[in-house]
Amino acid sequence: MISNLQIRAARALLGWSQQRLADAAGLSVITVKRLEASEEMFQAKFETVVRVKEAVEAAGVVFRADESGLIHGVGLRQKP
Repeated sequence: MISNLQIRAARALLGWSQQRLADAAGLSVITVKRLEASEEMFQAKFETVVRVKEAVEAAGVVFRADESGLIHGVGLRQKP
């Protein structure tokens, strides 16, 4: 899955506010704030994390991880 750091990085790449991400994911802004402020291994409903992930991926974010699962990153898809 994705980390709180990846959520913040994805939002920053898109130039989105927490409110914009909340709106895109169909969540409250408080939920987004809690996700981003939580420890590395946050406690959240799987559905909530999936909604955030899908919202930023639809806007062009790509989540990256190495085979060991130790390195995580984000990037933007290149426009065709």
